[in-house]
Amino acid sequence: MDFEDSPAEAAFRAEARKFLEEHAPETPIGSRDPSTDRDDRLERARRWQRTCHEHGWAALMWPKEFGGRGAGPIEAYIWEQELAQFSIGASYFVPGVGMAGPTIIAHGTEAQKQQHLMPMLRGELFWCQLFSEPSAGSDLAALGTRAIRDGDDWLVSGQKVWSSFADKADWGFLLARTDPARSKRDGITYFLLDMKTPGIHVRPIKDSNGGIHFNEVFFDQVRIPDAQRMGEINGGWAVTRTTLMHERMAIGSASSMFSMDDLLRDIRNSGVEPDAIQRQQIAQVYLWNRSLELLNARVMTKLSRGEDPTTEASVMKLALARLVSAGADAGLALDPRGAQTGQGHWAYQYVFAPALHIAGGTDEIQRNIIAERVLGLPREPDPFKETAFEDLPRS
Repeated sequence: MDFEDSPAEAAFRAEARKFLEEHAPETPIGSRDPSTDRDDRLERARRWQRTCHEHGWAALMWPKEFGGRGAGPIEAYIWEQELAQFSIGASYFVPGVGMAGPTIIAHGTEAQKQQHLMPMLRGELFWCQLFSEPSAGSDLAALGTRAIRDGDDWLVSGQKVWSSFADKADWGFLLARTDPARSKRDGITYFLLDMKTPGIHVRPIKDSNGGIHFNEVFFDQVRIPDAQRMGEINGGWAVTRTTLMHERMAIGSASSMFSMDDLLRDIRNSGVEPDAIQRQQIAQVYLWNRSLELLNARVMTKLSRGEDPTTEASVMKLALARLVSAGADAGLALDPRGAQTGQGHWAYQYVFAPALHIAGGTDEIQRNIIAERVLGLPREPDPFKETAFEDLPRS
């Protein structure tokens, strides 16, 4: 396992750090943005996205012909590590640049690429994901939102939920069922949707910390031109796999979600002396953080050698969710005022952390992946795998 950058990696890191030293915003941004004004947060994120685009840092892994750098996963990891040093967390433009963009590059028409890719990079269009439904979360293929062909258009009716910032989005990428007579995965089609289309109703969901991040989205005979379909009719599951792969990559490593240095600094500045149980808790967080750093080093080593991480990638998502939750517990335990008022960084982390056990594949889904692909355990039988969606039993 390599702990030092190769000469090429060191040069890339130095280039990234130089750019950030010259252009990084003074106030934390992205997932580390402390502002409670959502419009202000989004506008500052737009400005940062434009700055990155102007200097060639908006989409590292996009091909150069589409405005990216043509970089690989190892450069993306280094970039993320450097961003964390400047308190820049996951971007609000991840659904667009990190998920929709790579999917459009892989599956979109030339017209779709021309229409959407450059506005994404420039921060002009804000995107949301329209996948999950009240009865289709971990089992995404069970989605029931319908799209019925009407000439050159599709009429969409149904409901989505847990759509981040859908109330602010300009466009969304949507899954809808176009043939209920086929099996769950075979009757789904992938669409790009203008969120200003008539018939779309967005209802914000208030978070436990009083803020708004997620939304419910309702569709009432929403008309989508067939030109906004991506991929084949009833072939949306293949397109979806591309999006989900990039979603898991976009979730990132611990560096963008948790900082051990921040925790230790705040503990020292708190004026509260940790008791024996708290010291043990802090030590446990340190060990988990260090273990994740070493696991991340193994991933980077494999990537730098042109190998594909398998076991490590499956474990990292679980380990990250556990670390962020434990770190938030430790930080809040030594911040009595924050614990009482719900204000401050660790109070926010405390209510945010449970989302990491769900987003990008729940802990249970990740454990199933590890059991099947890493440990070689048999897959749980699915007696309805080939059953038409319309014939599936309903509770």
